[in-house]
Amino acid sequence: MTTATLPGPLPSGTPVLPLGPDRDLTTQSPPEPSMALDRELTRLLFGDNQAAVHATWRGLLTKEMFHHQPGLTPEQRVALSYDRLRQVNEATDSPEQLARDPELLAALHEWTGVVDGGLCTLASIHYNLFLGSLLDHDGAGQDLSEFTSMSSTGTFLCTELSHGNDAPALQTTAELDRATGEFILNTPTTGAQKFMPNTSLTGGPKTAVVAARLLIDGEDQGVYLFLTPLSDDKGHLPGVHVRRLPDRTGTPVDHCLTTFDQVRLDREALLQADHGRIDADGTFTSTLGSRRRRFLQSIARVTTGKLCMSAGTLGMARASLVIAVRHAYSRQISGSRRGLRVPLMEHRSHHSRLLHSLALAYAMSFLHRSALAQWIGHGLEDQEEAARLVAVAKGWITWQARAITTESRERCGAQGLFPANGISDLPLNVEGGITAEGDNLVIWLKAAAEMLFASQNDDRTATESPLSDRPLSDRPLTDLSFLRGLLAEVVAGWRSRAQLALRQGPAGDPLGRWNEASTPALEMVSAYACLKAADAFMAAAARAGTPEARRVLEELCCLFLLQQLNGHSGLLLADNHMTADHVRALWPTISGLVARLAPHTMALADAFDLPEEFLATVPIASGGLIGHEPCERPAGEAGRS
Repeated sequence: MTTATLPGPLPSGTPVLPLGPDRDLTTQSPPEPSMALDRELTRLLFGDNQAAVHATWRGLLTKEMFHHQPGLTPEQRVALSYDRLRQVNEATDSPEQLARDPELLAALHEWTGVVDGGLCTLASIHYNLFLGSLLDHDGAGQDLSEFTSMSSTGTFLCTELSHGNDAPALQTTAELDRATGEFILNTPTTGAQKFMPNTSLTGGPKTAVVAARLLIDGEDQGVYLFLTPLSDDKGHLPGVHVRRLPDRTGTPVDHCLTTFDQVRLDREALLQADHGRIDADGTFTSTLGSRRRRFLQSIARVTTGKLCMSAGTLGMARASLVIAVRHAYSRQISGSRRGLRVPLMEHRSHHSRLLHSLALAYAMSFLHRSALAQWIGHGLEDQEEAARLVAVAKGWITWQARAITTESRERCGAQGLFPANGISDLPLNVEGGITAEGDNLVIWLKAAAEMLFASQNDDRTATESPLSDRPLSDRPLTDLSFLRGLLAEVVAGWRSRAQLALRQGPAGDPLGRWNEASTPALEMVSAYACLKAADAFMAAAARAGTPEARRVLEELCCLFLLQQLNGHSGLLLADNHMTADHVRALWPTISGLVARLAPHTMALADAFDLPEEFLATVPIASGGLIGHEPCERPAGEAGRS
């Protein structure tokens, strides 16, 4: 590949590109790629404990069972996902430890999402929502071997046909029968059918934790979870009615509608903890007075689920980029003169799109690591803030994953449409992550309201740059702290606009006031997600162990920040945070960064560390094309031209 060149001289007065006070991209040649660069980038992406956290799940991708299996029916694909889930279970030393460890759980999803969106879904349900819920309640001390051995697969039944985002209003009931001490689980209405759980007979016997409204002597105590056997080797148990839903987009899962007709459960079926207990004589106690808070405590595993969904789609986005980048280097097209053939990667129109997506994928990866670390390390005093960051990151990462997988598929042309090339299913599989564990728009609206009404730190006070004492007109567009500060101004600006809309909204109409404020509030959340990603990105660059890795990450982070700021440049200019020359310089600055980063495109993709054994099975990732296989002629056709 020939080295990309920088554009010509910039317009007079344009603030050009020193990455730091001494470097000017207009006078420096793009650096030569280093063999060690991708290894250092891998370390920064996956952490120093990569072997302990990621190696087991990465290793699954080297096994034949996890490679593309052509010609399967939807039902066979679902069965394969369950077989793969059992392979996951055999690979882990302790299913209980896996369920307890958000970092291990997220890593599992990062790698399984690459090969099987259905497996990613099943693993999240079995280990996080089902087994994790048992361990988080008093059931942690009971015998769980039936589920850790997967002689019965766990599933989770919360969402109802008429109650999705308003799950606290669900209608399924579990009424205490004082005469027997049992609970009677019942589906009272059509709208109370449990919607989309994987409750078919495919994959063997199933057991569920079912979210139901606890009724004691006719009094509603709130929503709790109940351990409920659904099926055995002979079929569904009495009173459990399951109807398969039509196939959805993406990798198939055995989604069903599930109802209960007066199903009797033992007293031990109720998952008890401090937020709700029933003693031997049927007296109910709770440390929480609010039924809504009891519900949220019961389904607390949903927050870890958001991290899992983010991780799964993150893995999909990175895999799509590795495939697209490799294809771009091997695919030859006509060059600038007759008879010349050049790789797709030579064209700026092609590699610039991949580099923008790579910058985004790195930002997503570092944000996910940051949100995960904050969730693992949170205390009671910052639990809400940590959960909000997880929710904001989930929405942003999954939405960006959709954009990246779509872009990557398009850059592979018609070859990207064949499932054997490992990329066609990924955009549709990302869609499941966007909706699962809280629809993105809904969780962002909740986060927006919290950010507007809760006490919020001013993100504009962070790190000062050595260039901060310069006049605004002298601040270059690759001073990372300057760009980071501009993004913080975007967050603050949208927050101010949302607060003003709330104050000026129609009096006596709370919904009307919120409708006026919701659009700028969502813009605030979007910019806040980008800001947190930028902070994590800059922190990762500062940890780089080599000057080359640090330089490449700083330039990639700069490209990411300019991407995000481009759409806000008008408001920043109007609010006197940028000059007109800054706005004019956006395009040439971005173009210069792309030119400098182009030689590192393969290293940036290789750092995602997909196993060569897996990539060798993907034709366009290993220099091949669908259709280049030897063609077998039908009988009687020998000798025809």
